[in-house]
Amino acid sequence: MKSKARIYKLGVILVIFLLAVGSCRKAGSWLVKTDEPGHADVMVMLMGSISERVLQTADLYSGQVSGKVWIVEEGMGAIRTLEERGVKLIPNSTQASNALTALGVPADSILILPGDASSSRMEAEMVRDYLLTLSDMDPQSHMDPQSGIDTLLLVSSAWHTRRAFKIFNAACKSLDEPPVVRCSPNPYTAFDPEKWWKSKNDIQSVVTEYLKLANFVFFERRELRRGK
Repeated sequence: MKSKARIYKLGVILVIFLLAVGSCRKAGSWLVKTDEPGHADVMVMLMGSISERVLQTADLYSGQVSGKVWIVEEGMGAIRTLEERGVKLIPNSTQASNALTALGVPADSILILPGDASSSRMEAEMVRDYLLTLSDMDPQSHMDPQSGIDTLLLVSSAWHTRRAFKIFNAACKSLDEPPVVRCSPNPYTAFDPEKWWKSKNDIQSVVTEYLKLANFVFFERRELRRGK
């Protein structure tokens, strides 16, 4: 009975939450976090809408916002099983890297971090873990320690930038020298934050993003700060 009551309460909270989001015209605008790009030590291109994010990353590189691009290897489900059966697929992260190179970003400026990421949280954790490896490196080596990475610029879809910032900020808090996290909303994204309620796709993006934000606030944030 207690479990049923809990489910019922969660259902009521969810309905109220959806109604509140739907009635707020500023809900779409709040999701978009826009920072002045300035100069960033590294651009982190989050996986998702590859074509849009590749275009923006290439634009920012051309504008000399940053000379480094990091991409976390994206999980592709049963790709290993396909390879075992003789079917070869090009990973999305490799496609993104190849497209960036074709648009003028030098291959040696692009780093694909190994992993099997299926969420923004996993991308943030892998970036954080890589920064930790830089911290542990010998200062006399050819690479700078983590203290040399002071600023991360996240490249993502406009409606995803607020949550991406919160996730990466929480993940990097455990570092001795947490980098400043900035966001660059994608101008190629077909999303209207001012009139999001007029488009079915925009409504879906906004509602889904707020649900994921709720999950971050109640669960993911605590786990990220503990380094889980």
